[in-house]
Amino acid sequence: MLKPDLRKQALAKRSALTAQELAMLNESLLKQFKTLDLSNIKSIHIFLPIVHQKEPDTFLIIDWLQENHPGIEIVVPKADFGSSLMSHYSFKDKQDLVNNHYHIPEPQKAKPFTGIPDLVIVPLLAFDVKGFRVGYGKGFYDRFLENINTQKIGLSFFDATPEIIDVHLNDIRLDKCITPTGIIDFG
Repeated sequence: MLKPDLRKQALAKRSALTAQELAMLNESLLKQFKTLDLSNIKSIHIFLPIVHQKEPDTFLIIDWLQENHPGIEIVVPKADFGSSLMSHYSFKDKQDLVNNHYHIPEPQKAKPFTGIPDLVIVPLLAFDVKGFRVGYGKGFYDRFLENINTQKIGLSFFDATPEIIDVHLNDIRLDKCITPTGIIDFG
């Protein structure tokens, strides 16, 4: 399928989820996330959810990491829609977050993170069996990931589509994708 069609289909499927289904899917994603080997991870970059888009609730993962892996630095993004680039900040707590114009929670007073995270949790709307993903189409994560060597893991409520037909040269492939039923390794 083409990206615009996959984007429309994924948004419709998410929109149709009930609050109960959404809660169950988020708990299942967290359960799968807990099985990752984090023994060599010192920092994790994780997107913050756009609630009205019914994105995976990454705050569940953040809360679990803070409780069970307090030595791992959690890094969150802040988008610059003028340049289509992101800056990165050390996450401490939700009180520092304010929703931007697109209802994306962003840090306000957090300390900038200038290193390379060991693992990046990547947002997506859909992904294929080769590890390519469809996002909202702005390219923020592809630009962020193009020049760094780090583990890239997507989060999806739904299974892979067979193929994204219009993969672009600059599209960055995931290493893994977590779904409610398991972790797919594209290695």
